[in-house]
Amino acid sequence: MNGARALVLVLVAALPNTSAGTQQPNPFGAGARDSTRSRSESAATEPSPARRGAVAEPQAAAQFDGIDSIVYHLVPSSRLQVKTGKAGLFGFAGHSHVIRARAFTGQVVYYPKMPAASHLDIVVNAHSLEVLTPPDTAEIRKVTATMRSEILHVEQYRDIRLVSRRVTPKAGGFHLIGALTLVGQTREVPIDINADLTPDTLRASGTFSVKQTDFGIKPFSGGPGGTVKVADRVTFDIDLIAVATARSAADTTK
Repeated sequence: MNGARALVLVLVAALPNTSAGTQQPNPFGAGARDSTRSRSESAATEPSPARRGAVAEPQAAAQFDGIDSIVYHLVPSSRLQVKTGKAGLFGFAGHSHVIRARAFTGQVVYYPKMPAASHLDIVVNAHSLEVLTPPDTAEIRKVTATMRSEILHVEQYRDIRLVSRRVTPKAGGFHLIGALTLVGQTREVPIDINADLTPDTLRASGTFSVKQTDFGIKPFSGGPGGTVKVADRVTFDIDLIAVATARSAADTTK
């Protein structure tokens, strides 16, 4: 059970929880005026290698001529997961874990002519979180149940959310300042994103880490004399795939 408790407390630090009273506002209202145009999910799963880092290449920018904004929606093949670590002299005696979100929604609104005005919003269903490692079915069930009921309190905090606050274009992608909400507290986190965008699809990936103590959580320690410890820092690993569902034309009268 110590292994389950360790993983659970680590995950709390790694995933943002928001109650109904602390939900971040939806920053994508600007995209609502766009005319709808559906895109198949399959088109997003195999972006052209030649377009990697398209946002930084002048020749790729021509793809967005005449487009003011594009709204992309995440598809189920996106991957959102958290990796925990171990600490202390006897940290090897504990477990590292990988936790993956199975149900989520998300939007990216991209402004080709003003990339810094772009937005990201991801909402994870807390009930969908599953422990993937170690490969022990009994322990996975125990850790997952404890995580949901005792730490994440998913009946009260049903959504997990990450919202961008600032977006800065850079070579091959973007640097974001994101608002991560966890156990009722919101902290800003820097995130470097590698991105590949076309008018039809978006593919983005990146990692970032947070400390449990930054959210007021004491890292777990257990075992004989507290020798098995969970590392304070945990890591997010995201791989986003999205398709364009709406776009608006640029105003050429100005």
